[in-house]
Amino acid sequence: MKKAPRRADAAAADMRSEYRFDYTKGRTNRFAGRIPANTVAVVLDPDVTSVFGSSESVNTFLRSAIRAMPGSRKKSRKAG
Repeated sequence: MKKAPRRADAAAADMRSEYRFDYTKGRTNRFAGRIPANTVAVVLDPDVTSVFGSSESVNTFLRSAIRAMPGSRKKSRKAG
């Protein structure tokens, strides 16, 4: 005998109206020091990941793509 699928309102009934967290039991992120400031994490699809072996190769390719884009060159100021 199969169970009937749960309805959204039944799932909402399982939620409490308020949750209280004990922040005294919290721990700092032990990996936070390994990540340089201003780092952005990007998730690549598996087919894209299979092409690039490292983050350096991804960055190299993206920098070359940026240089190839029209209007990506910095405009130099003419003296005068």
